[in-house]
Order: sequence, then structure tokens, then C-alpha cells
Amino acid sequence: MNVKKTFIIILLFLLLFTTLSAVTADDDRTYSITQAFVDLTVENNGVLHVDERYDYSFDGKFNGVYRDIPLKPGESIENIHVYADGAYCKYKETDEDGYKHLKIYLYSDKAHTKGIRDCDVSVYISYDMKNVVTLFNDVGGLQYKLWGDEWDVGVGSVTVNVKLPGKTGNEYFLNPQEFNASSELKGDAIHAETTSIPKGDFYELLVLMPLDDFSDAAYAKHVNENGRDMIKKNLEDSVNGRNFWNTTYIVLGMLSILSPVASAIIYIRYGREPKVDYDGIYERELPSDDSPEVVNAVYATGSIGKPDMDGFEAAILNLIDKKVLSIQTIANENTGTNDLYIRFHGDMSELEPNEKRVYKIMHHFADGDTLNLSALNSTLSFESNAEWFMDEYHAWQESVESEVKQKVEKEFDDKGTVLASGLSIGGLVIGVIMAILGFWSELNSGFYAIAGGIFLIVFSVLMMMMADDKFGRWTPEGRVMYLKWRNFKKFLNDNSLIKEHPPESIVIWRKYLIYGAALGVADKVYENMKLQEKNFNFRDDDIFIYHYYGGYYMMHHAIMSGQETVSSSSDSGGFGGLGGGSGGGGGGAF
Repeated sequence: MNVKKTFIIILLFLLLFTTLSAVTADDDRTYSITQAFVDLTVENNGVLHVDERYDYSFDGKFNGVYRDIPLKPGESIENIHVYADGAYCKYKETDEDGYKHLKIYLYSDKAHTKGIRDCDVSVYISYDMKNVVTLFNDVGGLQYKLWGDEWDVGVGSVTVNVKLPGKTGNEYFLNPQEFNASSELKGDAIHAETTSIPKGDFYELLVLMPLDDFSDAAYAKHVNENGRDMIKKNLEDSVNGRNFWNTTYIVLGMLSILSPVASAIIYIRYGREPKVDYDGIYERELPSDDSPEVVNAVYATGSIGKPDMDGFEAAILNLIDKKVLSIQTIANENTGTNDLYIRFHGDMSELEPNEKRVYKIMHHFADGDTLNLSALNSTLSFESNAEWFMDEYHAWQESVESEVKQKVEKEFDDKGTVLASGLSIGGLVIGVIMAILGFWSELNSGFYAIAGGIFLIVFSVLMMMMADDKFGRWTPEGRVMYLKWRNFKKFLNDNSLIKEHPPESIVIWRKYLIYGAALGVADKVYENMKLQEKNFNFRDDDIFIYHYYGGYYMMHHAIMSGQETVSSSSDSGGFGGLGGGSGGGGGGAF
């Protein structure tokens, strides 16, 4: 799954969760957070010490509360302490998907046998955070959410006290500004109080400090660039953007209906497929002599003309089939399993340019002429390795795109695809802005932005997940070839068809596995072969050894590891933007 699809799924889940939470209530019991107190101490070594107090009012029976503290890549949290006033407590801490999760059990008796009912309880949490303070070349910065937008309820007020490492040259900003009741900076101390903050909103501090206030700041994040002007610009842009969109809620909400109207027009004009003289049910033979990465790029990915990881995997299998690569397994004494090794034979004279690129990418991580594929995933967890690999992987994708460009232009009319892509991307961006700003707003008109934004996001996401040929269309020649490859994939997937028309030799099975990988059904091909060729020793053939020992999955996870490592690498470009701070998160009661 690529980054875009991951983002889409997370976004839809969050929107669905938020919407359901807004309309669902528990009639048997309720609770509120009447006030919260957040004290921050910025140490000169870069450590941020946090003290939190939450005053809960419980109506009904409860077992406790929980607190989720998000951690950005590189950040860490330690020295956690929890206690309560008004109840006995114990807590459990776990790490869950980038969060430190604190589950705090509250009891009405010292023996910890009875939960709480109809009472007021203050919960105190303290901890230290590292790599939250950022030191640029010209300024030190802390961007921190004092109240997160993931709480199950809002808060009556938040009282903030911040202790800074130096007494002069400090600047601070508190946003969103509509929640500011009062605030002041006196030397090295900031004091602020808020109005009530609704569920789904956040309250954030941005403070700039002189670099001289930090000494031996081993626990701060260091960024080798000037930060002051960039931070202020990001902050100003965020605030101005928020104010602008707050004035256009109703109009944007009503305009969201234009997206499905426009998409219907695009489909009618550009998306209907031509009628062709082809009615095949399945294809037993390869429909064309195109290379597997070309087949993957043009007929398999949905993004017509761009290969994906399946294409890269198929290219590796093809190199094994051409005897340029060979496979070996060696027992790993530490794990008790076999490691999978690729050996490089160096004869690339008859390889196509894209195949040579795949060979060189893999050989880069080899020890001599041998690559431990089982260890490639951990190798790509290092940022420098991951960046090199992903740069070369994207260069390979671009090379294949260039190779198939004329073929795609001949076989596919992408006018509708281009228009639909622009419509969906624009709709997603506008929908996210509308929904977020609608949830932020205390104005009644924010409802129109929320409804219109969610509708626009869902509709745009559905459009983005559609294959290119839903709004674009194949030429008659391309349509026939697409249908043939689709029917070939159908044949590979259907064991009954293969049983009725079995391949005459192992050579054909190799081709089936290679092109099955390109079409995303390598596992099914391998399963069908085991059913049909029960007497064949799969360990006698490198291409089947590769699949038998999980080479396909090792390579897939290695590429995913490279993507994740690059995506999570340090990026300070958004520092100062509204809502981009550390901390925050949320919590609830159970």
C-alpha cells in the first residue's frame, strides 16, 4: 500500500470516528473535564518537562480514564508519574502506533476493588520529553499543543504556566486566538488562561528563545537552517488562512455539490469505453511479448503508464529467469531459519536499460556479488540507505514511464483522467480545509463547512481510488489488449481453468509466475502450480525458490521500509504552522 492510499484510509477513519462520536451518546453516564492545568519547563539541555492536571467530574459509574500522548518521529518520553486526588489509582503505560498510551484505573477504596461513581477526581501526570525543542541556526523553538484535538470531551478552561531557560529575548504565540482569555510574559515565565475549548479543537503554544539560553542541548532537535523568519511566516499564513475561510463557510458548503456534477460530465464526455470486436472469456497464452514491468505499468496498476512494486518484483523474477541472478539459501544460526541470498553474475550485455537499473539497484546493497535479501529490510531502515534506494526506485519508475509513453499514448486517451485527477485532488484539499475549519469554528455556519467538507472528501477519495480508465478511456486497440491481459489474469487466478488447460512445461510456469507477479497474483499462480505439479521439486529451480522462501514478501517489505523511513525523516519545513506542534493528543474515560 503506498503512502497516498495509507493517508486516504487514515483520513477516512478519522472522519468517520469523529462523525460517529458527534452523534453517539451514553445515556447511563457522563463525565466532563471542568478545567486543566499544563505546566511546561524548558531545560537548557533541551529536555521539556511537562506537568498536567485534569479535573474530572463523573456522573455515573466509571473504571478510570486514559491519556494518549502522540510522539513524532525522533521524539521520546520518559520519567512518567501518575497520581490522583479524590480517588485511589494505578496506571499502565503502553506504546501504540506513535502514541504513549496511559490507562489510569481509578478506585474508591484503598484495596483497589471498587470503581468510582458520582465524584470529582483530579488526575496528575508528569513526564519528560526529548527532541521536542528545536534549535535552528538563529533561534530555539518550541511548538507544543497544550490541549489536543483528540479528547472525547471539551474542557472548561486551561491554565498554562511555562518556565523558559532564559529571561530575555523570548517571544510567544498562542493559537487559535479565540480561546485566549488572558496571557502574559514576564521574563522567563509565561502565564495564560483560556476560555472553554470544545471537543475537536486544540490550543497551541509557539515560543521562540535565544540560542544562548541552551548549553550542551543534547536532548533537542538540531536543524541546520535559519528558522525565525520561516516560523513566523508559517504562523502568519496559517492564521490568515483560518480567518479567511471562517468567512466563507456557507458558500463552500453549498459549492461542494458541484464536484459530483463535474465528474459526471467528465465521465460522459471522456470516460465511456469504445465497443470492440473481442469477446474472449480467458487467455491462456501471454497476450503480447511486452516485458513484465511494461505489462504492470500499462495494464495492472490502475495508474496507467506508471509501474508499482509488483512491476519491480516481476523485473527481479525476470532477471532470475534470464540467469543474471541466482538464488541460494543459507541457514541462519541466530534465527534458526534460512536466509535468502541473491547472487549477481555480472553479464548485463543482453539486458534492457530498465533491467540493468534494477540489477544495479539490488547490487548496490550486495556484499561483493552476494545480497542477503532477508536483511535488506533492516538495511533500508537507515535513512541514507532508504533515500538512495527510493531515489533509484523512483528513477526506475520514471524510466519505465518513459519507455511506455508512446504505447500509452497509442492505447489510452487520458483527457478524462487528467481532468478527474485535478478535480479529485482539488476537492480533497478543499474538503479537508472545509471540514477542519468547520470543526474549529464556534459559529453555527461551521456546520455547512463540516457537512460539505466531509461529503467532498469522501467523494474525492472515491474518485482518487478509481482506476485511470474510469474517467479516461482506451482506444479500440488498447481496449482489446487490456481485456486480453485482464482475461489472462483471470486464467492465472482460476485453478479450474488451469487444470483444464495445464501448461506443457515448467518453462511456461516460470512465465506465469513472472507475469503473475506483474499482475499482482503471484501467490495464486504459485498455489495453482503446487496443485497441478505435485511431483515437481520446487527447490530445484531458482525462480520458485525465490517465491518459496518469501523473496517476494521480503522485497515488498523492504520497499515499504524504504518509503516509511524516507517519509518519517526530519522535516522542519512546517514548523510554526498552526496545529503542527508536538504534544496534544487526547484522552477519555472508561
